[in-house]
Amino acid sequence: MKNKVMALFAAVGLLVLSVPASAHHGSAAFDTGKQVVMKGTVTRWFWANPHCFLQFDAKDDSGSVVHWVAETSNPPDMINRGWSKETFKPGDEVTVTVEPVKNGKPAGRLLQVVLPNGKTLSYRLAFTGPGN
Repeated sequence: MKNKVMALFAAVGLLVLSVPASAHHGSAAFDTGKQVVMKGTVTRWFWANPHCFLQFDAKDDSGSVVHWVAETSNPPDMINRGWSKETFKPGDEVTVTVEPVKNGKPAGRLLQVVLPNGKTLSYRLAFTGPGN
């Protein structure tokens, strides 16, 4: 009987833990389909699991500096897309395209970055099926 009770608690515990994990990877917080493009200066490139983050400063319409944070995927996914731990350094002037969060805060999902050398890196993989 004790083993059945322990198994039940373990199953319920796994279920409770799995709901936040699946919600974590959703798109509900982002204004999907909307893109914001801005020129900015890199302040930090955070290369770590479970997500990498690009922090940068950009000017808003009034000329005030706004501190943005844009999330990407994990390092192995980013390597497959051509990114690396050395992709950015503080002070780099970049053009960033983000899918902003719905609440209006200066945060979003990183879609694309044009580097100082003109190279463009995209967060989303292009379709490479037959005929491409």
